[in-house]
Amino acid sequence: MSRKSTIPNRGFRVADQIQRDLAELIARDLKDPRIGMVTLNSVEVTPDYAFAKVFFSVLGADPVVTERALNHAAGHLRSGLFKRLRIHTVPTLRFVFDSTTEHAVAMDTLIRKAVASHVPDEGDS
Repeated sequence: MSRKSTIPNRGFRVADQIQRDLAELIARDLKDPRIGMVTLNSVEVTPDYAFAKVFFSVLGADPVVTERALNHAAGHLRSGLFKRLRIHTVPTLRFVFDSTTEHAVAMDTLIRKAVASHVPDEGDS
């Protein structure tokens, strides 16, 4: 029988702390030119803290190249987390590009075009 954590929402708090620490580590420690302006959108941690999926978006760089570079630097970033986090197991990191922002911009553009091209009927005022 698996033992549940007695601290409520601990997984969410750990994921939030990982997100904050990783954002600082990426900005301060990584000098890879393939990594542009990265924003960490969210972190999902498995219940046993063995793995963390880090969702990011990037401005002004190729997301595929950035994802490759971040996953290449994952070991270095994980060792930085070891020094910061006070948990027994620091998860193995996997970076995944989050295209939600790009989809939102595309949808907004489509909506604006549709509204601009709308010709009001004679009954509309």
